[in-house]
Order: sequence, then C-alpha cells, then structure tokens
Amino acid sequence: MRRAAVVGAGAVLALAAMAVSSAEAAAEAEATADAAGAGGQPMPDFLGKGLWRVFTSLDPRTRLDVHDVAGGDRRVLWPPNWRVCTQHPAPGVERRARGRVVVGVVKKGEVCPARVTAARR
Repeated sequence: MRRAAVVGAGAVLALAAMAVSSAEAAAEAEATADAAGAGGQPMPDFLGKGLWRVFTSLDPRTRLDVHDVAGGDRRVLWPPNWRVCTQHPAPGVERRARGRVVVGVVKKGEVCPARVTAARR
C-alpha cells in the first residue's frame, strides 16, 4: 500500500509539471500571436460569401458580432444558411487578432437590402 501511495504522488507531481509547462507554452504562443497581431493582419473580404467561412477564417479569439440586415432581427442559428452583406472592418484594412468584427447577414437566397448594397460600394 505504501508503494502505491509513493507512485501516486510521483504521478501527481509529473502531471503538475506537465501542466506548468503547458501553461508556459500557451502563454508564449499567446505572446507570439499578440506580437504578430500588433502589426495587424489585412481583413479578408467576406462580402457575398457564406457566414460559415467567416467563422472558420477568423482567429477563435476574435469577437464576432452577427446581425440580420434584412430587417427581421432574426437570430442566426445555423451559420451555413446565411451569407454576408456587410462587414466591419472593411476588406483589406489592418485588424488585430483579438479585435472585433461585425458582419451583416441575410439568409442564402435572399437579396441584400438596397441601403446596405449602396453603402457597400
């Protein structure tokens, strides 16, 4: 019984050491990403593309706000059924990795509202 307790304590210490090294590695990766994002990355052009592409293209730490611009104030429950009509920041503008991105969407098969299309030009 005593030996099992010693092995158990050793295993706990090993796991704790791995957790510390994992935390250090994560902090280092975050610092590297922040340093890379400090210069900014160009914002991709999502206009006319599916909303799912926005979700899969942006950094997971990016805050993404999605709004229905068709006027129905609908909730987006299934992103593959929606497409992008507006986006902020505009395509090509430098953005931070953890910045905020706002997109206006309509359901696929619907036309972007005229006021939104005119503002996009």
